[in-house]
Amino acid sequence: MPISPARIAAFDILLRVEREDSYASELLHASHYAKLSVGDHGLATQLVMGVLRWRSLLDKQIAEHSSQKLLRLDPEVLTSLRLAAYQLLFLDRVPERAAVHESVELVKRAKKRSAVPFANAVLRKFSEVAREHDTASAISKSNTSKELAAASAHPFWLVERWVKEFGFDTAKQICAYDQRIPETVIRIADAAILDELKREKVELAPGRLLTSSYRVTAGDIAHTHAFRENRLPIQDEASQLVSLLVGRGSNILDCCAAPGGKTRTLAERNPHARIVAMELHPHRARMLRRLVDANNVHVIVADARNLPTSALFDCILADVPCSGTGTLARNPEIKWRLKLEDLGDLQTRQLGILLSVMQRVSPGGRLVYSTCSLEKEENSAVVEKAMSLDHSFHIVDCGSELEKLRAEGELRWEDINSLTDGPYLRTIPGTHPGDGFFAAILEKQ
Repeated sequence: MPISPARIAAFDILLRVEREDSYASELLHASHYAKLSVGDHGLATQLVMGVLRWRSLLDKQIAEHSSQKLLRLDPEVLTSLRLAAYQLLFLDRVPERAAVHESVELVKRAKKRSAVPFANAVLRKFSEVAREHDTASAISKSNTSKELAAASAHPFWLVERWVKEFGFDTAKQICAYDQRIPETVIRIADAAILDELKREKVELAPGRLLTSSYRVTAGDIAHTHAFRENRLPIQDEASQLVSLLVGRGSNILDCCAAPGGKTRTLAERNPHARIVAMELHPHRARMLRRLVDANNVHVIVADARNLPTSALFDCILADVPCSGTGTLARNPEIKWRLKLEDLGDLQTRQLGILLSVMQRVSPGGRLVYSTCSLEKEENSAVVEKAMSLDHSFHIVDCGSELEKLRAEGELRWEDINSLTDGPYLRTIPGTHPGDGFFAAILEKQ
């Protein structure tokens, strides 16, 4: 029996994520896998994301049936075992025989034939005791940070931080949210697209945060004409909300712009403005240009810490590179890569970007600093340190800005206070719909 294309794709992607620090979501949408059928692509996505979400739990289960330490296994062998374990524990519609046989065949395909008897023995033992895993119950019954980390497949150090910062109940909500498949959310600027999607059998529900957002409840949005023609962006609601806080202006800088979702929103809301979209990496700048084709957007390759212009801008968005701990539902590989010491390095870079772009804000202009991180070191600590070094700014209360957005009919969410932490915007996965974002609004005096 040949190995299914979905399992081959999942195996290859997981190895690249492990070896190259690639992002699974980007690999899954790469042109190389466009030839997969809709069904195979769906299964490959489920397998890749499932293995990454539950990696520590899968490894614990595998170790219980392995005669060798997992650290001694070749990556190809361990990856094949994880794929089988995930299917046996979580996918009750996948035949047990297919999960075991094809994972053993993947070991052969990887030219690790000496490990075939070992892999076969481990999976035979595993399949005898594997049952559908009640993860929701295990998470809800957790009473300590250690139990929660184990049940939700999160690093203990990260869970422990969240418990201290947000409280145990909220940390539990974050962990539970991270382990679920996130909703697909689109932003619609042209109402005519709604009828078009309906004709293509795509069913939508209103967004929970924003009136311009819609949740895809049925249908394949990726195969619609609007999506393929780049008229329909997929973008998390909290990410969209950050863009709205930037406001309106005539000369706008998006200084860390790729992949371009926020740039696109800025262009739609400011059709007559000159918008400079800056990106450090040339390949990401090219992707940004493909995704954002508005005539008023000018894409440049540059480091935001060393801006190549002396021009002043009345609106700047600094959505800086960060740990991404607010996006683990979409990027689960992050939690296995991130280390506590990384936060200090990220803060140094983030502070450098913020201090640099503060010099380019015109008097009375606005700068929005944002991250998709839940960590204080990357959020309020960066803003407060920058403010202590540059006294020409004051912080604008995000709550007041959210009230304005609701009065203008753009914000749907009722409990505005829950979206703020002091003067800052802060969305929390599991508490709010979508990813965890932080934003601060600074105004030049």
